[in-house]
Amino acid sequence: MPKVNPYVALAIGVASVSFSAILVKLATAPSGVIAFYRLLFTVLLMLPVFMVKYRHELKFIEKKDWLYSIAAGVFLAFHFILWFESLNYTSVASSTVLVTLQPLFAFAGAYLFFKERFSMKAILSGIIAIAGSLVISWGDLRISGMALWGDILSLIACALVTGYLLFGQNVRKRISSITYTFVVYAISAVALFFYVIFKGEALAPYPASDWIYFVLLAIFPTLLGHSLFNWSLKWLSTSTLSMGILLEPVGATILAYFILDEPILWTQVLGGTIILGGLMMFLKDEKKSKEHKEAQVSV
Repeated sequence: MPKVNPYVALAIGVASVSFSAILVKLATAPSGVIAFYRLLFTVLLMLPVFMVKYRHELKFIEKKDWLYSIAAGVFLAFHFILWFESLNYTSVASSTVLVTLQPLFAFAGAYLFFKERFSMKAILSGIIAIAGSLVISWGDLRISGMALWGDILSLIACALVTGYLLFGQNVRKRISSITYTFVVYAISAVALFFYVIFKGEALAPYPASDWIYFVLLAIFPTLLGHSLFNWSLKWLSTSTLSMGILLEPVGATILAYFILDEPILWTQVLGGTIILGGLMMFLKDEKKSKEHKEAQVSV
C-alpha cells in the first residue's frame, strides 16, 4: 500500500470535483468562456511536465488516433458548454445528479455501436435510474419550464461526455494517460476558442474573482480530482472508483446549500436517491459480469 491511503485520495478527488458546479455558478462569464479558460489553464499547467517527459510520444500517435482524439476533444468541449449552461437554469443538485447518468449512456452506446449484451438486472437498474431522473424533472417542471430546460441540457451534456469517453478508450490503449489527456484538453481548448469567437463573446475583461474561479476549476476538479482518480486506480478497483464518483452530486448539493443558499427539494432528494441506487445496482452487476467473463477465460 502507498503512504497515502487510496480511499483518502478518492475522497479528496470526489471533494475536488464536487466544487466544479459551485465554481461555475459563482463565475459571471458566459459558459463557453468559463469552459475555455478552464481547459486553457489546465493545458498550461500540464505543459511543463508534458514537454519534459512525454512530448516524444506525439510521434507514435497514428492518424486514426488523431481523428479519435479530435472527436473526443470536440465532444468534451460541448459537454462543458452545455453542462455549464444548464447551471444557469437549474439547480446544482439537479444538474450534477443528471450528469452522473453517464454509465447508462455508455451502456446504450456499447449496445448500439459494439453490440454488447447486458443482463436483465443491468437493464432494470437503468430503468430505475431513468425513473429517478423523471422524478427530478417533474419536480423542476413544477418550479419553472426553464428549470426543466436546464435538466435537458444536463442530460445532453451527459451524452456528450459519454461520446468523449467512447472515443478515448480506444486511443488510451496505445498512448499514456498524460499524453492523451494533454492532447485532448488542448484540442478541446482550441474548439472552445473558436466557439467563443463565433458566438461573439468577449475573452476579457472579467472581474478578478472570475479569473480565480477559472484557475481553481483547472486545479481542483480537472487536475487534482481526475488525477487522483487515475492514481487510485492502481490500488482500487474500477467499480470502487465508480461508486465513489457517484458521491459527487451529494457533495455538490451540500456545498450549493451552504455556499449558494440553494434549497434542496424533496423531489431532488427522492429522484437523486433513486438514480444513485440504480447506478450502484448497475455497476455491481457490471462487476459481477466482468468477473464471470474473466473466470471463463482463465478456465
